[in-house]
Amino acid sequence: MSGTPSPVDTGNPDPSLPAAPPPALAGGNPRREGVPWTAEWHQQPFSRIGIGADVSLLGIGIKAATPLNQYFDVRGLINFFGYTSGRFEVDGFNIDANIHLASAAAAVDLYPYNSMWRLSGGLMFFNANRISATAAIVPGTSFSLNGVTYYSSTANPVTGSISLGLNTIKPEPMVSFGFGRFVPHSNRHWSFPSEFGIVYMGAPALTVTTAGTVCTDQAQTHCSAIGSTGNPVGQAFNTNLQGQLAKWRNDLNKVQFYPIFSFSVMYSFNIR
Repeated sequence: MSGTPSPVDTGNPDPSLPAAPPPALAGGNPRREGVPWTAEWHQQPFSRIGIGADVSLLGIGIKAATPLNQYFDVRGLINFFGYTSGRFEVDGFNIDANIHLASAAAAVDLYPYNSMWRLSGGLMFFNANRISATAAIVPGTSFSLNGVTYYSSTANPVTGSISLGLNTIKPEPMVSFGFGRFVPHSNRHWSFPSEFGIVYMGAPALTVTTAGTVCTDQAQTHCSAIGSTGNPVGQAFNTNLQGQLAKWRNDLNKVQFYPIFSFSVMYSFNIR
């Protein structure tokens, strides 16, 4: 029996050689769902896509996103909404109101330090957002314009239309921040990102058109067709109308940003 001690069995046939490395993982990423939010998941560019929807002040939103690298995603979004109130009466005004929202934009999302917090910048390259209304003033009803009282004629009542375009600047820059990824950098499928920001749309464009006959007294003895600028009553009405529009437009100049506020539901999957 030899006095030489037997080598300890380490599971390696030759202790002088290093242990075999673990098997390589496809794409460098583990196939697991419980990846921490801050894990370094090295997503390949355009290898995954997220599709989702939201409801915001821009309407119903449909969006798609794909990763560029570990820190950047690119995203496209479309929003739309339409609503017609039907006729309703307010203080002698029969009004039909309409809200029409339609827009399309693209954005780049930055996740600093690979965090879940997000900073985004983009452009709204299509914007048809507007609010409009038509009004028919009940005959004999009084209304004030630029501080002057007028009456809607019984024979030819005053009518008008108002349009407010929310798209003065084209294209419109947009910035936002939020929490959550539109495309999880893992094998997760569902995500619920939030977004808060603004779109610089410029001052809303206000357009007003009027028709009918207007009077300066309730007895309707001093009247004129609104389009008759040769009549003193019609001329004064149009002057006051322009003065009132100047005041309204001055107030609208203070509202040049449109808010972004949304929570999205996204579903993501690999595309290559």
